[in-house]
Amino acid sequence: MRTLYAEHGRSLLAYATRLTGDRAAAEDVVQETLVRAWKHAGDLTAGKGSVRGWLLTVARNIVTDRARARAARPAEVADVEIRPPVEGDHSESVVNTMIVMDALDQVSPEHREVLVQLYYRGRSVAEAAKELGVPPGTVKSRSYYALRALRAVMAGTEAEVAR
Repeated sequence: MRTLYAEHGRSLLAYATRLTGDRAAAEDVVQETLVRAWKHAGDLTAGKGSVRGWLLTVARNIVTDRARARAARPAEVADVEIRPPVEGDHSESVVNTMIVMDALDQVSPEHREVLVQLYYRGRSVAEAAKELGVPPGTVKSRSYYALRALRAVMAGTEAEVAR
């Protein structure tokens, strides 16, 4: 086998590389060709043609068989990039909502009402004033002080807001 490889290995590899277009695949073809030559040593020594011709024919047949096998199988799927889930993880927004709701419980009822009307129900200042029965200027003032109080509660400073 060593002698066979020493004599024909380079030309066999060059031929297989031309057929496959890939050096690694060509090396596999050469290896498989030499294994088949070892299994059929009797055919090589029987004197039926040249050894190199037999090896090149076997290599061509191996390449053909591999191409047919690839064509018969479904195409392999490439690795898919890791993608974020279709729905994002909403746990952070749930935690934030819980924190804000807890902080809202700690501000005065007037401030809470104004914040709920403006931010949770999406009302304008005029709509919130009408709903709460207070002038629009009062809604603006309460929202300003309510947000300050809410920030203070969330920051952990129990600062008293006078208005």
